[in-house]
Amino acid sequence: MSSDSDNTSSSIDYESLVEEALRDVVKSALKIAQTTGLQEDAHFYISFKTQFSGVEIDESLKEINPDEMTIVLQHQFWDLIVSEELFSVTLSFSGVKQSLVIPFDAVTHFTDPSVGFGLQFSTNDDKTSSELSEVITSIEDKNKKDTDQTKTNSTADVVSLDSFRKQPSNPN
Repeated sequence: MSSDSDNTSSSIDYESLVEEALRDVVKSALKIAQTTGLQEDAHFYISFKTQFSGVEIDESLKEINPDEMTIVLQHQFWDLIVSEELFSVTLSFSGVKQSLVIPFDAVTHFTDPSVGFGLQFSTNDDKTSSELSEVITSIEDKNKKDTDQTKTNSTADVVSLDSFRKQPSNPN
């Protein structure tokens, strides 16, 4: 048996567990796309920190996106490879194919607007979050124009880690 002092020094970090589980959703979705491709209208918007350790992108892309970048996996992507810690993909930028390597820990947002699904990962940069909200809104607007009336009524459910964070306890 452990003593009471042992119990107070080791608590479960639920926030980290939830974030890890949500990143596994991204990883699983990408593994499906790697194996079977993207079906029907499915497409992924993935935002990530460009300066994060392990991110490998061309310097010209880093100059344009010094902090965060959003990529789209839809019709034109090649060589998608998903591992436990990261994924790599080749995309076309202004007609030039570029390879990207992105650790899952660098991902800040993942959205599949075709089904109204989105995940937002914790970030200390509120400006980045508001900018992405604008991107998601414009994605949804475009999706509404490109799909039938049934799909236009659905909006993305973005799951934020803030909803899982420990709330201050009530002193009563």
